[in-house]
Amino acid sequence: MNPLGLKAWAVGVLAVVLLAVGVTWRVQDWRYGGRLADQARLHQSDLDNISSAAATQAKAEQDKRLVLEQQLSASEQTHFRKLSDAQRDQDRLRDRLATADLRLSVLIEDPASCSPVSATAGAGGVVHGRARAQLDPAHAQRIIGITDDGDRGLIALAACQAYVRGLNQR
Repeated sequence: MNPLGLKAWAVGVLAVVLLAVGVTWRVQDWRYGGRLADQARLHQSDLDNISSAAATQAKAEQDKRLVLEQQLSASEQTHFRKLSDAQRDQDRLRDRLATADLRLSVLIEDPASCSPVSATAGAGGVVHGRARAQLDPAHAQRIIGITDDGDRGLIALAACQAYVRGLNQR
């Protein structure tokens, strides 16, 4: 073979090899491009599903919070109403004590007396039964103040217990 033919043959083989490499490169590019596109589509689908699940969960949590806020509001309104009713009742009682419309009294225990009916008739009253002593209005006001504090404490305790019961039901 002559050197020019050998060169032509080498150039031809090189051209065929380059053409084969280029075609192979292009085919691989199409195949991997398709795979990458499929993978990107699946990834986007997964992201959409995750986003949808997160939105659904956030909506559920928001609904739970709204229900809890409504329950707390109703509980607070009930608590406030009970407190204001108790305060109004205490104010009325204080007013009645201040105007002498009402007097507080206590039973007097007489250990010497075994009979509930006294042996001698009292000169000033028609009430039969155990003897009673009226309290000074100032002492009566202090007693009413103590009972007012106790009532408020009991109402607050009932509100706290209702709140805890509501939390335990969930």
